[in-house]
Amino acid sequence: MTEPTVWYGQLTTRRRLLARGSLLIVGGVSWLSVFLLLPSLALLVVSFLKRDADGALLWELSFESFERIFGSASGENARILIRSIVLALVVTTASVMLAYPMAFFIARGSRSRRFFWLALIIVPLCTNLVIRTFSWKLLLSAQLLPAKLAAWLGWIDPGRDVYPSWTAVTIGLVAASLPFAVVPLYTSIDRLDWSLVEAAQDLYASRLRIFLAAILPQTLPGLSVAVLLTYVPAMSVFVVSDMLGGAKHWLIGNLIQHQFGPGRNIPYGAALSLVLIVLTLGGVSLYRRNGRSVEIL
Repeated sequence: MTEPTVWYGQLTTRRRLLARGSLLIVGGVSWLSVFLLLPSLALLVVSFLKRDADGALLWELSFESFERIFGSASGENARILIRSIVLALVVTTASVMLAYPMAFFIARGSRSRRFFWLALIIVPLCTNLVIRTFSWKLLLSAQLLPAKLAAWLGWIDPGRDVYPSWTAVTIGLVAASLPFAVVPLYTSIDRLDWSLVEAAQDLYASRLRIFLAAILPQTLPGLSVAVLLTYVPAMSVFVVSDMLGGAKHWLIGNLIQHQFGPGRNIPYGAALSLVLIVLTLGGVSLYRRNGRSVEIL
């Protein structure tokens, strides 16, 4: 530890390097501890507590919340959870499928046009999600073209809004997630080695084969980030489903929000939050493992 060593042209010791590295990471570790680790520990503790008739916490050990989640009375909760997972997968797939051509369009443009299109994609993120979701309520109202087109196609009754419906919830979630898919994919496509694409074209590969063999492997880092940034929020968001879906279109985020709010069942809400965290981390780990194996192949 005290033996001298050379580090970037400076004579120092391993102890000093460790001290310097500790000072560099103390800010990030403190941030994660205060805003991630401590709240997670609080959820874990509260999930094993009881509540009284008024919703106040009772400091008594209880497994009632987890028994309610995994017990015989969990049918509706299981449907909500499965619905949330399926919708998150649909939203992630739709966002990625829309983001790929948009990222290609931006990356193939001139420098000034790139900044312009990226600004159009990123600037709406400066607006609160509630306001953006409310704008979708206006766009999907009965007086505007989307609702009239849906009524003409027979999807809804004439004179009705598109919301509340799963279609409206999906549109709102995809619109909220799309910028988080476009930007990381754009960074990967911007660094694309086009000589591999040209080589595949010279070998008379089909467009699908070119994408799978020459483009997809090079854009896997951006694709991984895009999937994570769209799947994780889609699993837990409740504002969009609450405003565009109503009471009949609940997701797991709505159920958790209800327990901490009108339901006044904080231990049950904490237990649901832990289950959501575990499922989200499990899905992320599974995707990263499969993505790593595909990249190796």
